[in-house]
Amino acid sequence: MAQDIRELFKNDQKITQERMPENHQERFLKKLDLELPAKTKINFNWLQIAASIVFLIGFSYGALKFFKKETPINNVVVTKTVETKTLGDVSPGLKKVEDYYLASINLELSKAKYTPETKDVFDGYLEQLNVLNKEYENLSAELTENGPSELTVNALIDNLKYRLNLLYRLRDQLNELNASNTNVDEASQSI
Repeated sequence: MAQDIRELFKNDQKITQERMPENHQERFLKKLDLELPAKTKINFNWLQIAASIVFLIGFSYGALKFFKKETPINNVVVTKTVETKTLGDVSPGLKKVEDYYLASINLELSKAKYTPETKDVFDGYLEQLNVLNKEYENLSAELTENGPSELTVNALIDNLKYRLNLLYRLRDQLNELNASNTNVDEASQSI
């Protein structure tokens, strides 16, 4: 089975030295032209160009309308800014009660010490305080709209009491956390 490569090349050269018949390429191209359709020029007439432009303008307008953010129509709404009433507006005695609670709430808030260890507890209490503040604002608006009633006045006072009690609980819980942290620190230092 082993063949000499030189002999194979000699035989191959004999085969490749054969020439193609004359005019072979020309005949091939003629047959190819007959079988394949001729190239056609694309003639745009003015009507087709105008139709394309109208289509593009319409498509652009539709895309603009579809992707454009809707802006609200500027309807001018005139609202009266009415200052909400507080307990102090109802009577001087209630003003003293309100001032006492608000001063106590602010004092407790200023005493609260915020640390990274107490962040979660502090944030939870602040969320509850915000809810009570919003409720207090709603009650004040009700007091302004409907006038003073025993239920509204009591609800406002109770809201102030709840906020102050909430801050007392925050103070106690922060003290407990600080005490437990110092105990843990002392225990780790003694080891």
